Amino acid sequence: MLARVNRIVEGEDLRRISRRGVKFRSPGVLASLVTTTDDSPARFGFIVSKQVGGAVTRNTVKRRLRALAAQTLVEHPVGYDVVVRAQAQSSGASFQELSEQWDRLVAQLVRRS
Repeated sequence: MLARVNRIVEGEDLRRISRRGVKFRSPGVLASLVTTTDDSPARFGFIVSKQVGGAVTRNTVKRRLRALAAQTLVEHPVGYDVVVRAQAQSSGASFQELSEQWDRLVAQLVRRS
């Protein structure tokens, strides 16, 4: 579970970051990154629409993405806000496949920031 300080929950923040952030795409997820000050904690927001699947599938995808975000916070704890939008392909992906996509996404984020 992500700590409250590491979550983006306000709709306006989600929209702002999604629209203005630098985009990164993989088959399962689309991420938008906004760099913040070096002393502000990293924050993640997740958008999983009904296109991904039913409630059980959406919740599974969200739990997997949150777990991957929590692992990322260990290595990169400050300086960015990320909104992750799950794509329909993420519903059929295993945790290992999502993890590989996430690792590529984080590598792109690190290069950009």
